[in-house]
Amino acid sequence: MQFVDECTIRVRAGDGGNGSAALRREANNPRGGPAGGDGGNGGSVIFVADRQLSTLLDVSYRREYRAQRGEHGTGRDRNGKSGEDIVLRVPLGLVVKDEAGQLLCDLNRHGQRFIAAQGGQGGRGNIHFSTSTWQAPEYAEPGLEGQDRLLKLELKLLADVGLLGYPNVGKSTLIAHVSRVRPKIASYPFTTLVPNLGVVALPLGSRTPDRSFVLADVPGLIEGAHTGLGLGHRFLRHLQRTRVLIHLIEISAEEGREPLHDYAVLNEELRRYDPALAERPQLVTLAKLDLPETREQLPRLRAAFAKKGVQLWAISAATGEGVADLMNAAYLHIQEQVQANEQDQVLAESAAAESEHEAAP
Repeated sequence: MQFVDECTIRVRAGDGGNGSAALRREANNPRGGPAGGDGGNGGSVIFVADRQLSTLLDVSYRREYRAQRGEHGTGRDRNGKSGEDIVLRVPLGLVVKDEAGQLLCDLNRHGQRFIAAQGGQGGRGNIHFSTSTWQAPEYAEPGLEGQDRLLKLELKLLADVGLLGYPNVGKSTLIAHVSRVRPKIASYPFTTLVPNLGVVALPLGSRTPDRSFVLADVPGLIEGAHTGLGLGHRFLRHLQRTRVLIHLIEISAEEGREPLHDYAVLNEELRRYDPALAERPQLVTLAKLDLPETREQLPRLRAAFAKKGVQLWAISAATGEGVADLMNAAYLHIQEQVQANEQDQVLAESAAAESEHEAAP
């Protein structure tokens, strides 16, 4: 399936039907009176988050979604039929923005609904305007127009851990080793063209795992990614929801890779794209430990990173060496983040309750 993570669509809700200004003309009712029904409400365009979806491909096929308008009211007190809604199923993690870039909604829970365009309300018929002094009103309300919006849809993957690194450092090999995802793996840069999501079950290899988290592999970043160079700029936003980053580095004479330089460059790219992303906890990991030159340089690199206050992990996704320890460490970081967020929420609720108590007379 083609991966589509952004698109722009127009959503047009249905207009409300007009109310009727009909009067009674029955032979057995000589006094007559108002008999106009209400107009039906216009249909709305509604987004519903669905965990089974992972792309905006289906939504992007059409550039405009127009809901049905409400029918007009008619005589004999008959109300018009309301227009049918258009319900669009969208993936979790969808961010909806208006034409000016203003955030309208963030759909991050299964079944969460958002009315993208509200249908117009139907007008009231003249039966609502009859009074003792105005017994035969010839006035009815017109229906209201439905909302018309140009929306920008952006998908931000919902993952606990994100894989970060230059192209061809072994991200795809790692996610294939720890999950059931099978991305394309090759010896040339930018093999990964779209993000991949995999579920990591712990302990690794167990038939009855008791812990799990979601791991995201995004296309490799290069220097200048925050300005749009390479593929990174388009997919950096998929790392914004992660709680922890696994920052893969490598030693490669052919590519001229220097781990300390690569580490500094990509962290600067994160900072320029989103300062909060640069502050995310990172597990800096030397990949391809199965290569002799990598193992030989490991002590030197651990000492160099230690001077920066950074613990350096080392793995071989090809042989599995060190991978289980890295995944366990990532899971512990996730739990720390969850507990910290829960504590912040409790403190915020406590402060709000105390503020209400002080404000009460």
